[in-house]
Amino acid sequence: MKKIGFLSFGHWTPSPQSGTRSAADALLQSIDLAVAAEELGADGAYFRVHHFARQLSSPFALLAAVGARTRRIEIGTGVIDMRYENPHYMAEDAGVADLISGGRLQLGISRGSPEQVIEGWRYFGYRPDEGETDADMARRHTEVLLDLLRGEGFAKPNPQPMFPNPPGLLRLEPFSAGLRDRIWWGAGSNATAVWAAKLGMNLQSSTLKDDETGEPFHIQQARQIRAYRAAWQEAGHTREPRVSVSRSIFALMDERDRAYFGNSSRDGDQVGFLDEKTRAIFGRSYAAEPDALIKQLARDEAIAEADTLLLTVPNQLGVDYNAHVIEAILTHVAPGLGWR
Repeated sequence: MKKIGFLSFGHWTPSPQSGTRSAADALLQSIDLAVAAEELGADGAYFRVHHFARQLSSPFALLAAVGARTRRIEIGTGVIDMRYENPHYMAEDAGVADLISGGRLQLGISRGSPEQVIEGWRYFGYRPDEGETDADMARRHTEVLLDLLRGEGFAKPNPQPMFPNPPGLLRLEPFSAGLRDRIWWGAGSNATAVWAAKLGMNLQSSTLKDDETGEPFHIQQARQIRAYRAAWQEAGHTREPRVSVSRSIFALMDERDRAYFGNSSRDGDQVGFLDEKTRAIFGRSYAAEPDALIKQLARDEAIAEADTLLLTVPNQLGVDYNAHVIEAILTHVAPGLGWR
């Protein structure tokens, strides 16, 4: 394990029990948590993207703000649903955020998960082509984005432009060199992990995946990662790929931790259906004293296969508490596993 970051869904609710009661709270606290995590020595600040929900949605303004307030920490998404995205506009936004951060953007994208509304991408003006599924459309959008991020000219310039053009066909601006190698695919199945490897994307594997074998979650996820790495090698890419896994991990350090997570019922995998066709397996949460956590996590095969761990954080408990959660893992758990 080389890098440890956090992943926030940015939930907010006007409930008096929530420490994040508005969209403004969610955004501003996300920036503050990224700053705090950097000060603690964490490696990444990642944000989930959902539409039509009281969560974080359009990510690039947030990523740019985090990039401007920090200096070292990676900033990223986990993940952006490509069914909703215009690849051309997205390439420009991503270029801006990456340049502001000094090349620290790690952009996680995916086909997406079930959303709050039926076929929400239709409200954004997108329709699958004839014979396509919405998943096919997401992968098509992704392939266009990857081509754009190569920085090659493709648009014929106006012969009488308002401002002088460089010679040849024009590309989208601003262009950020190196961003193409920092695109990650959130794979729900082994097949899509292999597809991502062939296209030269890094791999994000979350706390759920398609239940393809009936085995425990961490074993299925480890098999997915191995299949991805084998496909990467077969494709002949020259750089080393990166792989992240997400986990809910809480070190019980004090009475607050025990009150929040000491009686967690998610100490085993769960199986359910994402839709009428997709049987999924949800990975367990971890909550224990540090010594017990070290023993439990050492048996997680998927964590052992990955180079990056993203800690899902309960953002509605506030910045200070979430910084405490991150610090406890970095200080009392990671060294015992030889992660950093």
